[in-house]
Amino acid sequence: MRSMIERELQAHKETIERTIETMIPSIEQASKLVTQTLKGGYKVLLCGNGGSAADAQHIAAELTGRYKTERRGLPGIALTTDTSALTAIGNDYGYDRIFDRQVEALANKGDLLIGISTSGNSNNVISALTLAKEMGCHTLGLSGRDGGAMSDVCTLNLIVPSHDTPRIQEIHILIGHIICQGVDDAFI
Repeated sequence: MRSMIERELQAHKETIERTIETMIPSIEQASKLVTQTLKGGYKVLLCGNGGSAADAQHIAAELTGRYKTERRGLPGIALTTDTSALTAIGNDYGYDRIFDRQVEALANKGDLLIGISTSGNSNNVISALTLAKEMGCHTLGLSGRDGGAMSDVCTLNLIVPSHDTPRIQEIHILIGHIICQGVDDAFI
């Protein structure tokens, strides 16, 4: 048991070290994009599947509630939470449309859609990002591996330097928290 725990922690440490070596400029750019969007009076929408859906909800909650600092609530909307919309859209249009239909209904030019996918290839996330871009929204990706198809449809795609899904997810929520700290700093 102990050796497994040590292996997992070591793998996490190595991913963090690679992230520090390669991603600080892009995380800074993403933080500025989110902050500028919110300062401009626009909203941030987020989507993803499975653990990435949970991350989308987590980040949206940090924006609407607070991260660490008392500040006004900010418009962060996870497109993963409305079970009636998800099941109706999935039933009527197919699972690949569950996010883009919500983008069509809720997004406006100037808003930001954050798509989260460890592979960068989730069809429903790609579809939502594509539509958001066509509508004049900014698009930010959180991905891993080689960035996948998200690299073609994102204003900026943050690619975690790993092929291991749990490590990618760990860095995604860390990046989300760093962005939320940047937002807190900008709104105090």
